[in-house]
Amino acid sequence: MSSLTVRRIIVWVVSMVLGFVVGYGIITVGFDMLPLLHLIPLVGWLFEGIKSPQGISLQEYGIQYYLFTSIPIGLVFVIWLDAFMDTRILPD
Repeated sequence: MSSLTVRRIIVWVVSMVLGFVVGYGIITVGFDMLPLLHLIPLVGWLFEGIKSPQGISLQEYGIQYYLFTSIPIGLVFVIWLDAFMDTRILPD
């Protein structure tokens, strides 16, 4: 296996792991932090209807929706890691 292939595999694996971790954090922790948006001027009125949000489990959120959330986040990591590791997954 060439060095480029190994780097590409590393990019995909690391990106998807980061995508799943960030997606999990958004679902379970990020939803809990929504009331803090009321403290930001000019943004609080957008979230005025959210009074007491709570983090939810993956079972409540749904595994399918979790994948639809995490995979695109992982693809964003692929773009950045591709640029930093020069794997040429995306054309220049």
